[in-house]
Amino acid sequence: MQCPECGSSNTSKNGKQKGKQNHICKECRRQFFDSYSPPAGYSDEFKRECLRMYVNGSSFRAIERVKGVHHTTVITWVKPVGELLPDAYTPETVPEVGELDELETFVGYKKNKIWLWTAVDHFKQGVLGWVSGDHSAQTFKPLWAIVATRQCYFYVTDGWSVYPGFIPEGDQIVSKTYMTRVEGENTRLRHYLARLHRKTLCYSKSVEMLAHSIRLLLH
Repeated sequence: MQCPECGSSNTSKNGKQKGKQNHICKECRRQFFDSYSPPAGYSDEFKRECLRMYVNGSSFRAIERVKGVHHTTVITWVKPVGELLPDAYTPETVPEVGELDELETFVGYKKNKIWLWTAVDHFKQGVLGWVSGDHSAQTFKPLWAIVATRQCYFYVTDGWSVYPGFIPEGDQIVSKTYMTRVEGENTRLRHYLARLHRKTLCYSKSVEMLAHSIRLLLH
């Protein structure tokens, strides 16, 4: 890296300002930024590339380090997209067997636990619907309102006490063995969203941002 003032290559990194790497010349003490910066205003392709990185396991700060765009700027790109995307989709055919499960995470601090309730088609990839909140029937209720319209023949669950209050008697199959589809989808969520990784420094600071992130990944 050459100094733009005296042309010396005797330079070193000197922290960051607004997400950009700052350098200092050891000869003339001139401070300067990396010569590369994305186009002013950032192109749509640049934004899409950053969002693709985000839903492929990179945290906001990791994107900042790689792309040179401030992490708060990337956050502002996620929010409007997440607000436009639905929490459920309509399958082309009625699922014969549905699977229901809960994924535990936290927001803000570890004791502030929340659960992602997910519903999937036993025979097809993809999430039919999801909700987030506590581990109670009140949280599951809006998801069941979506799932019940699918009119599945059976529902496979882990036996959590909430389910019998919604699933008709005889329609619930309690079996971890047959929950490979929904557990696979939950694993995908953990794998591709840094905020859901186990044993990580990344975590959700708001329920709203967690929801936007999930919608972005699923769609």
